[in-house]
Amino acid sequence: MRLFTTVLLAATFALAMAFASTNYAEETSTAPKDAPAFKSGPGIESGYYVFCYFRDNGQDGLHYAVSRDGYKWTPLNNDESVLMPPVDKNTKLIRDPSITRGSDGIFRMVWTVAWDGRHFGYACSDDLIEWRDAIAVPAMDFEPTTRNTWAPEIFYDEPSEQFYIFWSSTIPGRFSPADQGTSETKYDHRAYYTTTKDFKTFTPTKIFFNPDHNVIDGFLFKKNDSYYLFYKDETLFPEAKKIILYAKSDSPEGPWTKGVRVSPQNWVEGPSVLDVNGDWLLYYDCYTANKYAGMRSLDGENWEDVSDWISFPKNIHHGTTFEVPKDVYEKLVEKYGIMK
Repeated sequence: MRLFTTVLLAATFALAMAFASTNYAEETSTAPKDAPAFKSGPGIESGYYVFCYFRDNGQDGLHYAVSRDGYKWTPLNNDESVLMPPVDKNTKLIRDPSITRGSDGIFRMVWTVAWDGRHFGYACSDDLIEWRDAIAVPAMDFEPTTRNTWAPEIFYDEPSEQFYIFWSSTIPGRFSPADQGTSETKYDHRAYYTTTKDFKTFTPTKIFFNPDHNVIDGFLFKKNDSYYLFYKDETLFPEAKKIILYAKSDSPEGPWTKGVRVSPQNWVEGPSVLDVNGDWLLYYDCYTANKYAGMRSLDGENWEDVSDWISFPKNIHHGTTFEVPKDVYEKLVEKYGIMK
């Protein structure tokens, strides 16, 4: 999720590229030469995967692409929207959609409803086709000066049998002077969260993640009893970052380790991680280059760039990848058709 200012981008992009090769090189992990072999790859069908995303400003709603190998992603419905925004005064868009499936088999989706405001969107579905119970959740109403509620992410935690929903907001003056901020148009985001078991009652909103810098686009991934939080350092001032990192914890609520950079590029956002045949595949939006990139890992610590091996629909933005049962996949394909 971003607020993109053309003038600022032109002025800062070249500077960010200059820093990229010096300031962060030592933070990016690479795979050792004797690492075990990967089990995933282009053409190796290993599951049934869906990618939900948006186009343009999110005004036409939810889009899907599907994959069997995690590398080649093909649009459904001729790359047209499958769900329009449930428009009212609080829900104008579907941006940054995030979908997960709970133990009850129901898919739950949250999304960014507007550039400003204190709400995020929620809806549920049995089959990813028919959606119901759409509401705007007033997650930040307790802070009336909150400017925005961006990129909510939903994660089902099996041990606690509850859903975690977390997002990024700027409260003017909370973490930097209100007339300054640390990114475009005086934003200075931190991640907040709530939990729920029934989507009727929600726990009071709390700080989820504060790495002492501007942060957006969190994504939570669990592997081997550890929780990995992938996120974007949204800092623009005094030095442009705009990179993807991850932190680790034994609990979905932290405390979190110090962030480690994953993306070799700057000016990226919207990370999403998928377990493909035991391998970690990390995808993210290179929004200034108008394309998606990918990294692969065996252990979540050593990563290699597989951007040249992956293919996504063109001109897409921030979404979430997830695995679905075979019958759900087949019904989606039957309903919408795979774009040739």
